[in-house]
Amino acid sequence: MSDNNGSHRPAGAFKTIITATLAVRGGAAAVEFYKKAFGAVELYRVEGGGDVVCRLGVSGAEFWVSDESPEHGNPSPETLGGCSVRMLLMVEDPSAVVKQAIAAGATEVYPVGEEHGWQLGRIVDPFGHHWEVGRELA
Repeated sequence: MSDNNGSHRPAGAFKTIITATLAVRGGAAAVEFYKKAFGAVELYRVEGGGDVVCRLGVSGAEFWVSDESPEHGNPSPETLGGCSVRMLLMVEDPSAVVKQAIAAGATEVYPVGEEHGWQLGRIVDPFGHHWEVGRELA
């Protein structure tokens, strides 16, 4: 089997994934928020000069958080005045997760409801990132 770079690996030796890195102001505080809001656990963390880069996991799903660095093309939503990407967090109980996130400091954009075969709600975290929290209904 050949990957996109032309190297050969046995089938199943590597799993391609897509993950997000959220640029924020106050990376350490953001890590703590995601722990409280979503039950995230730290999988990897580097700190230096007051900045943090951290890989977080939520029930097997992963994302990264880092302090913004506009000089490297990584501005936060606060610097941009908004965010162009919504995060989608698919969970068993969207209402409970949204409630927990609000208790941790998120703001409700719209409540969890059912539409188009989904149970879905939307919050914005204290760092300007929008999250749709939901699940597909069977």
